[in-house]
Amino acid sequence: MELHDVMRTTFAAREFADEPVSDSVLRRILENARFAPSGGNRQGWRVIVVRDAAKRDALGPLIEPTCRRYLAEVKAGANPWNTVSPARIDQEALDAVVFPPRFVERLTHAPVVLLITVDLSVVASMDQHLARVGVISGASIYPFAWNILLAARNEGLGGTLTTFVAAKEPDVKALFHIPDHHAVAAMLPIGKPVKQLTRLRRNPVNAFATVDTFDGDSLAGGQ
Repeated sequence: MELHDVMRTTFAAREFADEPVSDSVLRRILENARFAPSGGNRQGWRVIVVRDAAKRDALGPLIEPTCRRYLAEVKAGANPWNTVSPARIDQEALDAVVFPPRFVERLTHAPVVLLITVDLSVVASMDQHLARVGVISGASIYPFAWNILLAARNEGLGGTLTTFVAAKEPDVKALFHIPDHHAVAAMLPIGKPVKQLTRLRRNPVNAFATVDTFDGDSLAGGQ
């Protein structure tokens, strides 16, 4: 596919056809994704291909509480799991959440499930002393994760970058024998989408690009 077509049609696929993804296709995806940039080109990523059915089954209960809180906060009109304006959700609201059919299973039992971790001993975290949640370390792992999804799209596949597993990181580490110095960055379910979207809704450039200051004039030249 042409680069811009891939960039403009790679959507968050969560429902997949019951078709396997071969090791050769998966290896080709990772072969291309590995050219993602990382701080100092240290490439601190690790990919765990989750094939074992028991481990996939175990992932469901690990991400379910995180998904439940996410949906409850969305229902309350909040931005879920937000650190700037935390939602006030009680246990009754959590218990009232009704998951869409196979909401969790579609993620944990996709044709391919990848766990992405990052070696914290090789990433630069320039924001580690700021009084906010850290984001800078992600610059050395999420370009790689996104490259996987772009490469999957080029193969006629789809997927989504989920982070539900991070809330239960100690349990995930124990289940998959992940060392202490690695952080669980994402879980990527991948497969052939039941439906391929080709027109994605995104804000126009003038909604987010300004000149010289945060509140400056919108970048000119758009439509």
